[in-house]
Order: sequence, then C-alpha cells, then structure tokens
Amino acid sequence: MSAVVNRVKRAQGQLGGVLRMIEEGRDLEAVVHQLKAVSRALDRAGFALIAAELRQTVADGADVGEAELAKLEKFFLSLA
Repeated sequence: MSAVVNRVKRAQGQLGGVLRMIEEGRDLEAVVHQLKAVSRALDRAGFALIAAELRQTVADGADVGEAELAKLEKFFLSLA
C-alpha cells in the first residue's frame, strides 16, 4: 500500500506543478502534457489498489465469488 501512497503523493506534487504552470501562463501544450502525466499516475495508483485487493483476497484464501469479481471489474473498467 505504501507504493500506492507514494504514487498519489507524486501525482499531488505534479498537479501542484500544473497549477503553477497555468498561473504563470505557460504554453498550452506543456500544461496538457503534464495533466496527462498526472492522470496516468492516478490511473496507475487506482490499478495498483485494485490489484492489491485482488491479491489480498486470493492470499487470504477467500473464495472470490462472482459478485466480488464483478465489483473489481467495474472498478477496473472505470479507470480504463
């Protein structure tokens, strides 16, 4: 879970940088490029959370039922 926290903190720092870029009137292309980077970082954090949940469920030996799989699939697809 610490890797996910680090990803989100990194994205938070990137987003602060994007805000400064906008306030400074930086080039649109550069701002959009950085926004895409923040978005990708957050998506990866989300995927990592879903994967961690699935790994933990399997490691606990719990039976992963159809409802749980459907829930995880919904979360996964919401990030895609």
